[in-house]
Amino acid sequence: MALSNPRRPNSLSAGTASAENPAPVTLGEQVRGQLRRMCGAAGFAGDGSGLPLFDLLDLLGPAAGRPLGAGPPSPSFVCDDHSPVEFSLAFTAGSPVALRLLVEPGCAADTLEENGRLGRQAVEALAALRDFSTEPLRRVEDLFFPPVMQGSFALWCAMDLRQDLTAGVKVYVDPQAQGRELSSPVTEEALNRFGFGRAWPVLRERVLQRGPGRDEIRFLALDLGRWHTPRVKVYVAHHDITAPQMRTVHGLLPGAPADEAVEFCRAVGGGDGRFAHRPLVSCLSYTGRDVTHPSGCTVHVPVRDHVPHDGIARDRARAVLRRYGMDPGVIDAAWAAMTSRQPRDGVGLIAYVSLVRSTWQPPRVNVYFSPEAYAVRPPRTADHAHEGWAR
Repeated sequence: MALSNPRRPNSLSAGTASAENPAPVTLGEQVRGQLRRMCGAAGFAGDGSGLPLFDLLDLLGPAAGRPLGAGPPSPSFVCDDHSPVEFSLAFTAGSPVALRLLVEPGCAADTLEENGRLGRQAVEALAALRDFSTEPLRRVEDLFFPPVMQGSFALWCAMDLRQDLTAGVKVYVDPQAQGRELSSPVTEEALNRFGFGRAWPVLRERVLQRGPGRDEIRFLALDLGRWHTPRVKVYVAHHDITAPQMRTVHGLLPGAPADEAVEFCRAVGGGDGRFAHRPLVSCLSYTGRDVTHPSGCTVHVPVRDHVPHDGIARDRARAVLRRYGMDPGVIDAAWAAMTSRQPRDGVGLIAYVSLVRSTWQPPRVNVYFSPEAYAVRPPRTADHAHEGWAR
């Protein structure tokens, strides 16, 4: 997700002093303001003050006080401009919108090892504050936090908040922490420890069938706290794949319409349905409902890599929401909450649009937003359609 060559902030997000803004804006001020406005866009009362989502921003620690003009504290993998925060909205037909926030607690660390240590400390502090157990994370610490770490990140922490103020916390860890070549045995062992060892052969044969160079295990997520149905989730990046090839992955979910994922990928990605640059990402969710097959399947489409500017990304997000009977107007409110720039003036604030299917819940559409704290990527031209955008 992060760019290989970070860009300097532009006037929209640099946080430098000016006549209109006499003091430099810090990362914490930027994302707290966006969170307050996103709470309103999602339909929470007032500006969301006091909601548990703000506890998650406290996990940024000293990075929150860093002026935006100083650049990102580290080359974070969370967003393309290295912002260590991501927002998302979860839509379900006939239900209120849920708001999500993801942060990288150890983003100010100099090494992955320190990043992981700070991240685990932050999660433990949040658990003490919110009274939930971190036992699932501790169960696999040796797998994902070796003495010498490899991979792209150490630990992310996210929170889902619904209108009834029920909050669910989850952590993301890197299956490549012991090296990319060990990501499969690490993932298999993690599934074994949570009772899903029988799921691994099916996942390997159906989702990873093209080999690690093309079907790459990228993330593992663990639900912590008071989830009604706790999950272990495996994320796979599908490099150079076509929309029709996603039938194989989506078909693992009992009862899922065979062509639904194909149609969704084409609707969001446009073009000929080939994803040869930034990959499609699938997510298989495992719960106690079925220890062999996934109980949920998600396809994440990197819409920002397939549009010239955010105006079209926004239109595509609204179109799929309408198709699934969800309110597209929330996207406009969310856009205004995140930025004052025009959608045509950049590309990447709307990063992903995802379709979530499960065996016990109705379809869900998620839309992901970057804070653009450090840079706004200019609109893409035909001559530079994918320059610098592959992982």
